[in-house]
This record gives sequence, structure tokens and C-alpha cells, in this order.
Amino acid sequence: MAFSFNFDVPLQTEDNRGDDFQEDKVKDENQDPLKSQSKPVETSDSTHKNLKEAVEHKNTADLHTHIENCVTETVSLGSLPPLHYINESVFEQTAPERDDGEKILFQTVTKNTDLITGVYEGGLKIWECTFDLLEYIDDEGETFSGKRVLDLGCGAGLLGILALKRRASRVHFQDYNSTVIEQLTMPNVFLNCEEESEEEDKGKTDGSPPPKRRTLDSSHDLLTERCRFFSGDWTSYLSLMESEDPTPKYDIIFTSETIYNTDYYSSLHSVFHKLLAEDGVVYLATKSHYFGVGGGLYLFQKFVEEKGVFQIKSLKDIDEGLKRHIVSLTFKKLQS
Repeated sequence: MAFSFNFDVPLQTEDNRGDDFQEDKVKDENQDPLKSQSKPVETSDSTHKNLKEAVEHKNTADLHTHIENCVTETVSLGSLPPLHYINESVFEQTAPERDDGEKILFQTVTKNTDLITGVYEGGLKIWECTFDLLEYIDDEGETFSGKRVLDLGCGAGLLGILALKRRASRVHFQDYNSTVIEQLTMPNVFLNCEEESEEEDKGKTDGSPPPKRRTLDSSHDLLTERCRFFSGDWTSYLSLMESEDPTPKYDIIFTSETIYNTDYYSSLHSVFHKLLAEDGVVYLATKSHYFGVGGGLYLFQKFVEEKGVFQIKSLKDIDEGLKRHIVSLTFKKLQS
């Protein structure tokens, strides 16, 4: 399978990116740094009392201003459409220039950490299991036409963006931090919508507005019509969704690298239980174990089995470095 990164400017390669991550604090010394990348230990005394109330972030007409001077990357996987996103390293380097009401950009840089429990939950990084799940989608030929999709714990939003490009009817993006949604997810989605609008505009000579203006308008319209963006903890997010009439139901829920902390299992399971459509499916990408924070697939699988609501099924195992997995969850009554 083809797996390539296309950079708009010279950037770090995968081989020398490992030092940007904190997995060296928690990994087995004999494992490759990138391949065993795991969400790191938080060394502060942070607790869960600072969980964030869920809010919806509205699309703004000036989103293009967030990406005008950004350095972007493109990931190409097999037959999947190219996915564009803001370069992580440059994003971090320009953190002091960004509007960040949560101050997480400052904290992650000064503390040199990728996780501050209850404050910042890793959304500024694209963790490797996201790429595992993209590869699985490519292998299986998953299509999204007409489907309602939730990218839960979305970070950069690549999974939801793929669904959007493959004509999902609705795509909702959720992450713990509002800074991640506003500074990363929404601009990334806009980048990809803008490309689609440009392709649609090719060859048009009907006297409509200039291509650039038409592209911006079309991109914003696409975001407004098909996307919604949320931040906050999962319990609050679920309450916000259940307050709507009718409560949104999703045909597909994507979630990657979200079961690293066992304290979050109950709220995560509740989101699946209440928001997944009756015949829907959850795709979960995860590592076997997350050193330092205690979670992992086997503990989560035990939790799910004890609840008795979902059938959990192994779809793919990746044995390189720290073992990784793709699993699905579907309602048990459908299995019978």
C-alpha cells in the first residue's frame, strides 16, 4: 500500500521526528521511538476537577485568515483522497503568536509535554493510530456517502475530513480543548473544503464572482451546511447533544488514541451508547497499553464486556513497535 507524505516546504522526516514526542519517558528502550509512540506521563498534580463544559464553535466567514500564513502538509494513503493539515512543528513554534484563551499552547511548550490531564488531552498531535485507521479504511474501501459521522477526540480532524471528502451528509468534530478546535481542527477542515471548492470552480466562465472569492464563499458554505464543531469533556458533550431535539445519532463514530486513561472509560462508553445509531459502528484505533497513564485495549475491552451493551470485534492488529489495534463496537442486539 502506498503511504507517503507530501510536504509544501522542507520539514522533518518521520525518522527524525521522534525527539518531538515524550514517549522516550515511557517506552521500552529497545523499541523504535516513533513506532512505540504512546501518550506520555503527566508529571503535575492535575486532577479531573477541571473538566471543561461543552460548547459549540460556530463557523466564521474569516476562517481563511487562520491559514493564510500556515505551513501545511499533505498525507496520501493508497487510494484515499489527499488530506491537508497544518504542520505540527511550525504550529508549536508559532504558539506565542496565537490566540489561546486556555493557555495550553504555552503550557505544552514550557512543560515539554503532550498531555496535561484535565487541562490538555493531546489534541495538537496526530498520533500514529490515526494513520492506522486511515490505512484500514483504505484497505476496506469504506464509503461515507449520506452517512452521519462523529470524529470523537478529533485533534487535527483527519478522520472526519476523510468522511467529509467522501460525501458524508454530516460530520461533527469533538475535542477536549477549544484551542484545538479553533486553531487546528476548523482551519484543517477549511483547508480541505477550499480545495474541493477550487476543483469545482475549474472551467467556470459564467460571470460569477472571481474564483478566489467564490472558493472562500463555497468553502464556508460547505462548513456551515455539513459540519459542526464542539469542545469540552465527554460527559458535558453528551448532555449538550441530548438537549437537542432530536438527539443526533451517528452512523459512524471514529475515535483514535482515546482510551489511554481508564478514568474516562465510563463517559466514553456513554457517548457511544447514547449517540450511536441503532445499526451504527464505532471504529476505535488504539495501542495495547499506554505506559504511564494506565489504559489500553485490554482494560477497555474488559470494561465494555462488563457493561454488556456492545459487541467488540478485532479488525486489525499492527505488530510494529508497541502493538496497536483497530476494533469495532456495535450494539449486541444486532449481532444476534
